[in-house]
Amino acid sequence: MTVHSDRLARLRARMAETGTDLVALGPTSHMRWLAGLDPHGDERPVMLLVSPGFAGVLMPSLNADSARQATDLPFFPWADATGPDRALTDLLAACDATRPGLSVAVDEAMRADFALRLLDALPSPRRSFAADTVGALRLRKDEAEVDALRASARLNDDAARLAFDSLREGMTELDVQAIIHTHYKAHGAAPEFTIVGFGANCAFPHHHTGSTPLARDMAVLIDTGCRLNGYPSDMTRCGWFGTPDPEFAKIAEIVERAVQAGLGAARPGALARDVDRAARDVITAAGYGDRFLHRTGHGLGIDIHEAPYITSTSDSVLQTGNVFSIEPGVYLEGMFGVRLEDIVVVRDEGPEVLSGLKRTVRT
Repeated sequence: MTVHSDRLARLRARMAETGTDLVALGPTSHMRWLAGLDPHGDERPVMLLVSPGFAGVLMPSLNADSARQATDLPFFPWADATGPDRALTDLLAACDATRPGLSVAVDEAMRADFALRLLDALPSPRRSFAADTVGALRLRKDEAEVDALRASARLNDDAARLAFDSLREGMTELDVQAIIHTHYKAHGAAPEFTIVGFGANCAFPHHHTGSTPLARDMAVLIDTGCRLNGYPSDMTRCGWFGTPDPEFAKIAEIVERAVQAGLGAARPGALARDVDRAARDVITAAGYGDRFLHRTGHGLGIDIHEAPYITSTSDSVLQTGNVFSIEPGVYLEGMFGVRLEDIVVVRDEGPEVLSGLKRTVRT
């Protein structure tokens, strides 16, 4: 059984558990995860429909030959000259999805016009989102996915290490970003994102990397990730360029303790909010609670941000195989910010950190 046929079988089992009659996916990461299919996405409707007894793809004829290389699922093609309605009607009939009152789970990331076209074609459907079917399955990564994420993380380690080793007075944030991106591309990966902040720019959690030059006695924050073989990485490390600053070192030590507390709480059966609270309590107790400006983490898989989200309000129960970031931070406006981030896999014996690069502040 291939990985995609296994996932389809697991989805159908999940559909039975949740009373879902039809799952409808657009050309999104859900489709890529379930079927290995990543068709060209534009205004032409594309949908993968899965019922208990059938799965097929509404596919523009323009893209069918190229998409066929990725899957052997049956296509229901349509041409610009005729439109998709007849092909969609045929696909719904093949799925035995024409009776009133079907329970339909719709891809949250599908274009609204695709979703409305589908719902309008169904008689009185009961709709939900795919988070409880495909999304629930994607939460628990298999070992092949973890291996891919680990490989991406280790390449990311090398790029971040090279960037810190390359720091020179007068270079700009964009210069450092270019060093990182060149390293990614030289090793078969694509840049996913890169934030480089110097000095006071480190206090902006989502700083837009720019032309600020590096000077002596400046904080440096690098938050970066690549995509290797379809899977991303994400990591943040901080440093100080010049004579180490005692205040910066103090904040970095607090943030490191917050990471450790988050790691300690990341166990199967814990709630996502328990991890957030563990990290946040350390920073609050140190007097900087109002300077921790964001959630503690986000899931990572095919998407750079996906469930589970590690927030103060999340009731998500952590499971073996969940993958997410732990990334507390303290941001002192006009001075500097410190964020330390690692991606972890929830294991029965304790969390596995995918990065091999120490969080020690670099000077």
